[in-house]
Amino acid sequence: MDVARYTRDKNDRILDVELSSGIHVKPSYGPADLEAVGFDYARDLGEPGEYPFTRNLFAEGYRSREWTTRQYTGFGTPRETNERFKLMIDHGQTGLNVAFDLPTQMGLDSDHPMAEGEVGRVGMAVDSLRDFEVAFDGIDLHKVGAGLTINAVASIMLAMYQAVGEKLGFDRTKISATPQNDILKEVIGRGAWIYALDPAVKLIGDTIEYAIEAMPRTNPVSICGYHIRESGATPAQEMAYAFGIANAYIDEVVRRGYHPDQFVGRFSFNLNIFGNLWEQVAKFRAGRKVWAQNLKEKYGVKDPRNLWLRGLFAGGGSGLTKAEPENNIIRGAYYALAAALSGAQTTALCSFDEAYTIPTPRSALLSLRTCQILMEEVGMRDTVDPLAGSYFVETLTKQMEEKIREEMEDIEARGGMLACVKDGYVQRKVSRQAFEFEAALERGELVKVGVNKYATEGQHEVDLHEYNEAWAEEKLADLRDLRRTRDAAAAAAALKGLEQAAREGKNVMAPLVECCRAYATVGEMADVFRQVYGEFQEPKIF
Repeated sequence: MDVARYTRDKNDRILDVELSSGIHVKPSYGPADLEAVGFDYARDLGEPGEYPFTRNLFAEGYRSREWTTRQYTGFGTPRETNERFKLMIDHGQTGLNVAFDLPTQMGLDSDHPMAEGEVGRVGMAVDSLRDFEVAFDGIDLHKVGAGLTINAVASIMLAMYQAVGEKLGFDRTKISATPQNDILKEVIGRGAWIYALDPAVKLIGDTIEYAIEAMPRTNPVSICGYHIRESGATPAQEMAYAFGIANAYIDEVVRRGYHPDQFVGRFSFNLNIFGNLWEQVAKFRAGRKVWAQNLKEKYGVKDPRNLWLRGLFAGGGSGLTKAEPENNIIRGAYYALAAALSGAQTTALCSFDEAYTIPTPRSALLSLRTCQILMEEVGMRDTVDPLAGSYFVETLTKQMEEKIREEMEDIEARGGMLACVKDGYVQRKVSRQAFEFEAALERGELVKVGVNKYATEGQHEVDLHEYNEAWAEEKLADLRDLRRTRDAAAAAAALKGLEQAAREGKNVMAPLVECCRAYATVGEMADVFRQVYGEFQEPKIF
């Protein structure tokens, strides 16, 4: 949940404000409030760019660099997606955030029976390296990094990104990819899982281990509190669960003999913006501090740059409404403001029509322009952490820190995040909260403007990004051509090598790169893992 609960008298005077994390907001704040929460300037705040990084990762904040704009992009065939990439880059976008269709996310080729009707519908359809060659044609991969929004088959997509980079003439040690690669959040909040959890976490460990040497500019995992919050978590739980998941992945790599200083500096986070502005700002300021302290105290991380909470703070799609869709433009602007006030490194602002469909070019550009206006006209680059020192914001940040720690301690006491996901504890908790949130909206206890308060009659027109059936036919023809023209013996040999590595428990990344170079398909590689690792069985949570 993330919308504050207001208690009012009959004259509309606000008697109480309860944030979704359970924190009550007072009418005013002063020095006594800071004293009450034990605020200490040096310990809790410090200077921007210095431990514990509450204020910002960088001493000068956005004066030294603007935040990266990385709008979520991908649909239809790789050709359509490549055209949208170039449109956004031409208009000032500074990073890519690649959407994949559901068959690709589930490790199914476009001609799989379960892919019918879904090819290219909610993202780009990818069957082989040939598709990446088209999608990234003309993109300077040394200058523009790419987020790969995919999880169960993220290892395959990272291997494919290396292969396409090399094919297009780029140095793999200089290209920057950020595969989402967070299977635990998929189980908690989204549902696009494939493999049993232990081998699925092992695959994530493989990508992290491989990136240390082979792709040092890559961020091999982007932990997604975003989806967990959108599924019902409070802001404090969003941060706590994300950190718990990150700890599970750290433990997996530490067991292989690495020190966290060798890899945690490349961890990235995908976190949510939604609802109450003050709670969001406090969440991120407290989150930077808790994450830095977690790494320093629990894992002995020494390099200050490895203590950074790096990542993308994204406007939450679940905050949008189908009713009065133009209101979503306004919501998006406030989400972008919250991200900027929170010190976001990167944003991917939701577009106003995403309550209906994937973004049209017009809505995607509006989201990009929203960020650019904040940077160029409104003054968000003037000074670092502009809310620092506010009695209210510093008190709230301290309170949020305590809430995050309470949730982390709860998970640790239950055996850690992997155990809590396996037995369904976290899923049960966030699902219950999501139900209670919707019920409170229906009762009018929580307010959504234009939905359950100030609602207007009538339909509002939205230009939809229509699905094109011809895209699927085009993809099927491409796939038939690939199977007919590729070196079948080379593809079969590469897949055999992948199977052997998987059965022997070895790191599978190098064999995956060989499979991609041999034009093995996503479905063929994913099937090797299905046969060796088995599929995840969802626990009963109610």
